[in-house]
Amino acid sequence: MKLLFRITYQTSWGEEIKLVSGANRINMCYNPGGIWEISLPSDNLPAGTEYHYECWKDGRRVRREWRNHTIPATMGKSLEMNDSWTDIPAAAPFYTSAFADKVFAIDQDSPRFKVNADVTPESMYASGWKCAGTAVPVFSLRTEDSFGIGDFHDLKKLVDWVVATGQRVIQLLPVNDTTMTGTWVDTYPYSANSIYALHPQFVYLPDAGVRRDSSYKALKAELEALPELDYERVNAEKDRLMRKAFSATWAKVSKSPEYKEFVKVNANWLDAYCAFRILLHKTGTGDTSKWGKYASYSEKKVAAVLAADRAEADYHAFVQFHLHKQLVEARDYARKRGVALKGDLPIGVSRTSVDAWQNPSQFNMNSQAGAPPDAFSADGQMWGFPTYNWDKMEEDNFAWWKARLKNMEQYFDFFRIDHILGFFRIWEIPAGASSGLLGHFNPALPYSSNELADKGFDVSTGWYTSDGLDTLFLEDSHRKGYWYPRIAAQNTDHYHNLPDWQKDAFNRLYDDFFYRRHNAFWRDSALRKLPDLLAATRMLACGEDLGMIPDCVPSVMDELRILSLEIQRMPKDVYSEFANTWGYPYLSVCATSTHDMSPLRAWWHEDRGVTQRFWNQVLGKHGEAPSDCTPDISRSIIMMHLQSVSMLAILPLQDYLSLKPELCFDDPNKERVNNPAISPYYWRFRMKPTLEALIADDITPYIRTLVRDCGRK
Repeated sequence: MKLLFRITYQTSWGEEIKLVSGANRINMCYNPGGIWEISLPSDNLPAGTEYHYECWKDGRRVRREWRNHTIPATMGKSLEMNDSWTDIPAAAPFYTSAFADKVFAIDQDSPRFKVNADVTPESMYASGWKCAGTAVPVFSLRTEDSFGIGDFHDLKKLVDWVVATGQRVIQLLPVNDTTMTGTWVDTYPYSANSIYALHPQFVYLPDAGVRRDSSYKALKAELEALPELDYERVNAEKDRLMRKAFSATWAKVSKSPEYKEFVKVNANWLDAYCAFRILLHKTGTGDTSKWGKYASYSEKKVAAVLAADRAEADYHAFVQFHLHKQLVEARDYARKRGVALKGDLPIGVSRTSVDAWQNPSQFNMNSQAGAPPDAFSADGQMWGFPTYNWDKMEEDNFAWWKARLKNMEQYFDFFRIDHILGFFRIWEIPAGASSGLLGHFNPALPYSSNELADKGFDVSTGWYTSDGLDTLFLEDSHRKGYWYPRIAAQNTDHYHNLPDWQKDAFNRLYDDFFYRRHNAFWRDSALRKLPDLLAATRMLACGEDLGMIPDCVPSVMDELRILSLEIQRMPKDVYSEFANTWGYPYLSVCATSTHDMSPLRAWWHEDRGVTQRFWNQVLGKHGEAPSDCTPDISRSIIMMHLQSVSMLAILPLQDYLSLKPELCFDDPNKERVNNPAISPYYWRFRMKPTLEALIADDITPYIRTLVRDCGRK
């Protein structure tokens, strides 16, 4: 059968339209009147195949349409697709699965609807719709069923509390397996050993076949008496008990249709993950370069590892099966009660991971990602992850990323894009560097030696460059004679020894490099990647756009309808100390803090000068600020966020609990999830009350009233 694809699109000079299906991009033919056509046999494009159109110029894609088309089924000898280009509508968030699939559906009989979304006939959506949510790590939860750590079963109780308070969203940290050393260093949730595997610590033992006998109850009581997570003890005990459950139930589980389907659907990663866990245990390291003949990946080698230790491989698959099943149950429980789960997409992938082992060519293993100096760390951050080889990933149309996102979509309705700036450019540091200050942006447009000479810096003399931190310029490791201004170079002795005229010259080129030179370049870089990634699923995308933000970022996020992140203590306006919550954009998530920041009660103690200015300028109070963040102060700050125009107000659980001191720890610093200035950091915060006690507490109807009175539904 012949397929004729036709679309009307008025291109500019030099532009062309391509038909795209999977990794295949096919040039179309131009006809007068802006009509583009291509005729193809149906052999490789059967009914149900998805496709879309892209506009290209000078070998680069300049735009793609919003959503895919689908080839319909037909019995004829030919089929014509007369398509129309679809741009991203302003109401794009309301077309995501949480709305179209009725997590947030509003019955048609309700009044005052203004925007009609792409949903079933009985569902419509209100313009300016807003809701509230809670951000909390799974490990921080505490219920009467917990076993020293929050787990996927505990999410159901969290859903109950969220519903009782009138909220609609639960935001989680990454839940993938980070097992590497078996120590508390593995608590860092952004360094997973697999982008697919879930962390065994989150399994609810009784639902996986563990008996709740007297020894189980005694151990559970002992672990739950701890105020914080004991990662090593909890994980060791869960592993011991899961191995007993595996021995007792494996014969039955392995024959179940449900398990067989799980193995079949996840075959693309499950065997490699099981082999990785076996080799990790045998060698004592996740550094695959030390694995001898298994240092390089192949399916044949994986099969050999699994065959040599079939029982251990089956055990890891058994654990992953139960984790998947329990998280899906929590997702369904939430959706039935009108609550969306928001996942977290880490920007990095561990260099000691299944993914780097399987796909080494997709990563720059001689570099590590990080962040330039910011409010979190004066020395910058070194995350240890290899940076991405985006050119290699683009060869198959970002198939690795699309598969990663589709896997997330099994569990989540929304997702947070961690460090979205990394899709524009990443802070890249040599793998062996001692400081994040020695990094540079990638991709970037470094200055040539001639450019610097024209600006008054003859780098050939060697005076302006040197090894270590005390330097003005860093040479590109791939191109000799090209140079990056060292971040925060104004703090070096080299800079202070410059004459005033040369300091001014350096400041001009520094400001040009970091704030202007790359705007169009980085915009194109992001638009190469993000549209394809966003189109891969129907999750609502929210970007974490904090830090050193290029001017191109807000416009690209707005164009792609990605919600921004607004933090009162980290204003986007460089001339303001605090953000104006009334000025937040509608397509945004606002929060009182993030997991990388101190919660309200601890922040109030950090800098007396900052607290005093916040008291006078933001809260509009006179006189000296109180020494502690009282419940009234917390209420005022929370209300500012709930009253903002942001679509989503997702506040940390700790800040909600600050409304009632009895629910908090005496030391507010105990409620901090992470401190980026300390590496490695022990991620071990757990909430003080159980969720059952919280649901019964009078703070719950109090929060519900606040949420309702602020117009969040």
